[in-house]
Amino acid sequence: MAEGTVTFFAEKLSNLILQQASVFGEVEGQMKLLRNELEWMRLFLRDADSKRVYDERVKPWVNQIRSATHEAEDVIDEFILNMDHRKRRLNTLKFLPTCVGMVDKLPFIHQLDSRVKDINAMIGAIMANRSKYGLEDLTASSSSTADQAVSHKEKRAPVVEESDVVGIDDGAKKVKQMLMMKVETSTRSVVSIVGMGGLGKTTLAKKVYNQRVVQGHFDCKAWVYVSQEFRAREILLAIALQVMSVSDEEKKEMGEDEIGKKLCGYLGEKKYLVVMDDVWSSEVWSRLQPHFPDQAKDGNSEIDAWDLIKLWLAEGFIHRRGKERPEDIAEDYMHELIHRSLIQVADRRLDGRVKSCRIHDLLRDLAVSEAKDAHFFEVHENMDSTFPISIRRLVIQQNLINHDISQCLHDSSSQLRTLVSFSGSTIGKKSWGSLQEHIKLLTVLNLSEEEVGGHVLPWDFGQLIHLKFLCIKGFRSHVKLPSSIGRLVNLQSLDLELNDCNIPHSIWKLKKLRHLECLCSKVSSQSQINKCVNGCLGMEQLTNLQTLALTGGSWLEGDGLGKLTQLRSLKLSQCSISYLKTEFFESIAKLTALEILNLSFMKGHTKKILENRLGSMREKKNVTIDHHTQTLLPGLMPFSHHAYLYDLSLNGMLEKLSEQIEFYPPKLLRLALWGCKLIDDPMMILKKLPSLRILLLGYNAYVGEKMELIVERRAMSSLKTLDIWSCNKMEKLPHGLLEQTNLEKLSLQGSSCHKSIKEIEEAGGEDWDKLRKIMC
Repeated sequence: MAEGTVTFFAEKLSNLILQQASVFGEVEGQMKLLRNELEWMRLFLRDADSKRVYDERVKPWVNQIRSATHEAEDVIDEFILNMDHRKRRLNTLKFLPTCVGMVDKLPFIHQLDSRVKDINAMIGAIMANRSKYGLEDLTASSSSTADQAVSHKEKRAPVVEESDVVGIDDGAKKVKQMLMMKVETSTRSVVSIVGMGGLGKTTLAKKVYNQRVVQGHFDCKAWVYVSQEFRAREILLAIALQVMSVSDEEKKEMGEDEIGKKLCGYLGEKKYLVVMDDVWSSEVWSRLQPHFPDQAKDGNSEIDAWDLIKLWLAEGFIHRRGKERPEDIAEDYMHELIHRSLIQVADRRLDGRVKSCRIHDLLRDLAVSEAKDAHFFEVHENMDSTFPISIRRLVIQQNLINHDISQCLHDSSSQLRTLVSFSGSTIGKKSWGSLQEHIKLLTVLNLSEEEVGGHVLPWDFGQLIHLKFLCIKGFRSHVKLPSSIGRLVNLQSLDLELNDCNIPHSIWKLKKLRHLECLCSKVSSQSQINKCVNGCLGMEQLTNLQTLALTGGSWLEGDGLGKLTQLRSLKLSQCSISYLKTEFFESIAKLTALEILNLSFMKGHTKKILENRLGSMREKKNVTIDHHTQTLLPGLMPFSHHAYLYDLSLNGMLEKLSEQIEFYPPKLLRLALWGCKLIDDPMMILKKLPSLRILLLGYNAYVGEKMELIVERRAMSSLKTLDIWSCNKMEKLPHGLLEQTNLEKLSLQGSSCHKSIKEIEEAGGEDWDKLRKIMC
């Protein structure tokens, strides 16, 4: 971990020297010397971190290097903070001559120069201790240890050849040990045997499966063949038939969910072994895992993968690779951790990427212990004990009740860089005053899982200029952000989840912002006076934005949205009709990097307003407005160039769906329509979408009386899930529904099809069997 600390700071220091050479002035020489020393230390630390476990002499040496690095980072960040305060103070005293400003700067420069010299001397002494205390052979010895570790890993993963009996025996022994060991943890575990066809994977698995000791170790066992074309229901039924009794009636009538629940209930607290042979895709396990009980499900710590990636970025853990997007590099890091079985995939997104991940409690405890030993972070779960004296990252688990976080932090905790609270307590206005003394160099502030009550951030919150990650999660709590938020020039991520907030327009100053996720929050309008003083502020300056989720407002006017060409996810709620101008729809058309698009528009406007707002657009887009329709999405342009867009959600009145297949994203996997009030059967058009897997027709999406699923060759061949909500006029099931052989889930919430379903149930037969299997 020490190597990572030094590497991160060395990279940060190099960037500062390049970007703010004029600020450091005469100290630049000492700064470069410090950077060079850090590079040398990093080389020696590459192996020292691992060796400190075996050599007690190494541990204090590594700790000293880490402490020196932290002190250097604190010194430089405090200097930058002081210079920012100085700049703000001088801006209020513009009448003073330049020479006064230079004199005001000198004490900070001299202090920085003195402290950096001391740190360089300290690092020199630490490096000299290598020879003084016999650590010169550190790299060579550690390399030998590393080689042994690699050799050990290679021995644990022998190549299994079907014709090689010895290889089979060795491999079988290892697999058997893994099975026995994992069972003792009382949690559902997976052992994968992976390789090319013909390597003997099935033979190896059978050898283990048939051993008497394995047979006796588990309460129940099953072996199923999956194949490339798998159906979840058939696999679950095949497992159920091997471990429990299933009647002929149940075999015919039970759907996937019913079989899964019955199987899960039976396995319960039992030790069970299920072998799935001939698995071609990880989708198989993702689909089946909810049906297998996990006795220690509560023993896994789970986190949203996207939140984890944003945290890694803010902490500086992600190292640049050319022009690659940092978020993509972070995903590679995550896949590496999954590959090493350090974390597990809990759920996947529609496009197959990781949605959430988890770590088992045993690994979590080990990680927390190692992190504490390396002074990396502390997890505080007992408020009766004293907080550590010196700490950089703090996670608070337990509810503080009447405690104040600031009262638990010592004066020496002013170097705190990360504060994550799951305590369920809000931080009041008075608490912020005392807390800010300890968090002036804060990089990450995460107040997740907070109770309803709200947060009021102080007016001078903008002093936390090193802050990169600000998250206040909750549901409809009120959060008040001060206008000084515009001073958080390093902020990368602002996440208010579903909290309500009137975000100051100064947010548009934050050019490093990458993720703005505040779906239920508005951005305030900039007054004319403020425009005259500070110039016009708009979203077009945030060209690094990857994620944008906001309530619509005046900030949507003009073509600024179209300049955010790096956007991957765009979610807009409650957009007023006044923003439905040509520029808005042209901007959407320019955002060709989008993967997720969610547009929700306010309804209830009169024909007169529509005619005034859309008059110029009517000729251009062939829009017609009469007394019977209020079209809110008339200007949408074709999505044919949105090659990455796989999730599209539209909430607003539509005259009708476009009949041109080129209008829709070429790789659309999910389509959700709400409040569109379509009169014509949408299936006649949507059947042309070859990749569509999930179709959601939400409240008032379709107001017609009949719906027909035309069964043609290749028509909707990928559709797996169909949700139809509150289509009150549709009294019968869509014609041809039961002929859709690939459909796996059907939801008819709030529809008027009950009579039709009852008739099919009473008639029984093959149609009822099919319907029972897919209804949920």
